Formats: sequence, C-alpha cells, structure tokens
Amino acid sequence: MKVKLCGVKRPEDIWYMNEFQPDYVGFVFAGTKRRITPQTAAKLAEKLDRNIQKVGVFVNEQPETVAMVAKMVGLQAIQLHGNETEEEIAYLRTRLPGCSVWKAVRVQDERSLSAALRLSADFLLLDSFSDSSYGGTGKIANLAVIQKANIARPYFLAGGLNSDNIRTIAASLHPYGVDISSGIETDGVKDRKKIETIMRIIRNIL
Repeated sequence: MKVKLCGVKRPEDIWYMNEFQPDYVGFVFAGTKRRITPQTAAKLAEKLDRNIQKVGVFVNEQPETVAMVAKMVGLQAIQLHGNETEEEIAYLRTRLPGCSVWKAVRVQDERSLSAALRLSADFLLLDSFSDSSYGGTGKIANLAVIQKANIARPYFLAGGLNSDNIRTIAASLHPYGVDISSGIETDGVKDRKKIETIMRIIRNIL
C-alpha cells in the first residue's frame, strides 16, 4: 500500500520524511493551517530524498499557476482538491507531461463519488466532506459509501486516518494508498513518534 504524508512545512518535517520513507510527500499550497509558499517548498524539496515523490496540493487555483508552481518545486504529482473540472485536468496534462494528476473527492454521497469516477485523473483521493473546509479536517471519510461503490480503479484514501484506525480501515477497503496529515501531528505540528508508529503499522513491521 502506498503512503502519502501531507502538509510538510519545516526542515524537521523533511528529516522525518527522509528517515521513514513514505512514497509521497505533500506540500499544501492552499488554505491557512498547512499552507506553504512555493519558494519555501522548493527549498525544502531540495533536501527531500529523491526516492520520495513530491505532490502539490491545490484548491481551485488557476491552472496556469498550478503549472508554474509544479515546475518551480519539481512536483511529480499535482493534487486538485477543489471543484476543478475535466477541462482543467486536460490542460494540466498538456502543460505538465509526465506529472501525475490526482483529483480529491469529498465523498458526501453516492452521486458525488459517481461523478468523480468519470474524471480522467490518474488517481482519485477520497476524503471526508466538510462544509467549511476542502480537506485536512481530521474527519473520517464516508466509508460506507466508498465500500458500497465497489470501486474498480486504484484510489487513495484520506480523512482522519491515524495509528488507531488505519489497520482496520485499510483492511476493509484495500485502497491503493493512504494520505495522512492530522494523524501524524501533535498541536498542528508533525510528530516524529506518530510518523514512526503509523509507518510501522502500514509497512507491517509491528
């Protein structure tokens, strides 16, 4: 199972990533709590192990800006976490050849999931629904809707995942990958011990 650890902001976060080797690391270019500037992300990315892929998280950003930031930071994937359209996905594919395009879906009901499954994104990232936020809420996604949908294509699962629940949730849904942010934080800061614990669980070391 692939692992994305999201919301890195500090040099210490990069040290933790290099130590525990997730498959992907997420830089958030939206919101307020975990937002990072492209300039800071580019500096941090220089210190990141080359075996770890860099993902940029954007919410309703202009496609031209997404492409510019992706090139500046050296992103291998872009995660669209807003209301982006199929046209925007197609545009980014043209502007960023070789860069994977992910589309996050705030799963509210079967209809929201069915609409997302028609998009041509390389991966869907299924997250919890919130009226006030596009992600990073710490709330668990609507697992019943996801399980009932019997999704045939690979997807990432996000939303409220932590060391207490990830084993059970992953075993019931078998996602291609998981995306964790608040579950590896203490008081809004990445916590080395929590990262170590959850990575050991996921890698079946415990």
